Amino acid sequence: MFLKKKDFLMSNNDDLTSEAIRHLASLTRISMSDEEVEKMRDEMSNILDNIAVLNEINTDSVDPTGHSVDLKSVLRDDVSKDSLPTADILSNAPNYDEDLIKIKPVFE
Repeated sequence: MFLKKKDFLMSNNDDLTSEAIRHLASLTRISMSDEEVEKMRDEMSNILDNIAVLNEINTDSVDPTGHSVDLKSVLRDDVSKDSLPTADILSNAPNYDEDLIKIKPVFE
């Protein structure tokens, strides 16, 4: 369920209520001072106004896109091939034990 600005408005005007902001803060487990509630109310109202402007734009003739720039992948195909023999790998390792390469501890 998507919430719309009208879900948080006072009945007689288009302003978000402080109670609605406090309710959202309690749902998200965020404690807010009175000043923070008022600042958040102003900021959320501004954000919702901007979203309302965007919702008025007619995008019926605009094709949906995943990216705004038409880029092609420049990566090579992933091809599986045999790995090097264990003896060759161990011959390049400074320290090993049986078939395992020994390294310095990451955490000491």
